[in-house]
Amino acid sequence: MAQVSLNAIRKLYPNGFEAVTPSSFHIDDGEFVVLVGPSGCGKSTLLRMIAGLEDITEGTLHIGDREVNNVDPADRDIAMVFQNYALYPHMTVRKNIAYGLKNRKTPAAEIDRKVAEASALLNLDDYLDRKPSQLSGGQRQRVAMGRAIVRDPALFLFDEPLSNLDAKLRNQMRIEIKALQRRLGVTSIYVTHDQVEAMTMADRIIVMNSGKIEQIGTPAEVYHSPASTFVAAFMGAPPMNLLNARASGGSVRFADTHITDGAPADGPVTLGIRPEDLLLDPAGPLSITIDIIEELGAHRLLHASIGQEQLTVHVGKDTEVSPGPANLSVKPGTASLFAIETGKRL
Repeated sequence: MAQVSLNAIRKLYPNGFEAVTPSSFHIDDGEFVVLVGPSGCGKSTLLRMIAGLEDITEGTLHIGDREVNNVDPADRDIAMVFQNYALYPHMTVRKNIAYGLKNRKTPAAEIDRKVAEASALLNLDDYLDRKPSQLSGGQRQRVAMGRAIVRDPALFLFDEPLSNLDAKLRNQMRIEIKALQRRLGVTSIYVTHDQVEAMTMADRIIVMNSGKIEQIGTPAEVYHSPASTFVAAFMGAPPMNLLNARASGGSVRFADTHITDGAPADGPVTLGIRPEDLLLDPAGPLSITIDIIEELGAHRLLHASIGQEQLTVHVGKDTEVSPGPANLSVKPGTASLFAIETGKRL
């Protein structure tokens, strides 16, 4: 295992485009960290700099006790799993898993032992003599992980490994990857644009936007205390309701209703409330109109309006509700406040 430390890492391309602004963070031994953000936010570029596939413009990168800015990818003691599997189509599963070890002149007996161990761990014993074309997407991804595991790396890097799989298989594979990482205890960095993957897999999440880090925290911290309106809107399905409110004398009002206290200054603010923190309440102070009821099996989403504002309310599947007028209250202590100008949490 290895710690990973980035100190003001920056990526600037010759055309002047800054793909990653100076970014710093530390990853502990055995930690599973997820880089998440929309397409083009710089997360894959950052991962590729850690892997040595992209040059670092500025800053320093340490894996373990060693600065690796100028170390070749093959000498960084890492293993990378890609979204396209990167398997050799003419080789069997066994040979694909063993390929890296064979290139390193590993003794044949040790190769056989490691391939057998990885195969058993990933439930690939029945497929060792098949070609990749004879496997499902999930099985191919297991082969790619097997090839990484046999190298006994200090660091696993995952670049959107599940994006080519269907929704059901993605759910299954993210559980398998997380369970595997816990069993092996290998420090891991995982890139995805899927906030559900980030929330369910990560020990800590790094949210990126336009080449910069918006927030670093546990899934609970990022979800319940977003550092900006970007994080609030990006993390969560459905996202946090972001509403136009006004602060006066420390009190925050929305739709002529007192919502919370603690505003640092008077003036307009953005009020953030998670859909599950809005409660249907006949005596509630917020009068809404329910426009659409979205049935999702285990729960329902109510898409509603209050004046010009649109909001979403999360309710249980057994909640009796119909389109039309209704009243809401807000769970105490759940509101977030953001600055209008910067979008930053107040």
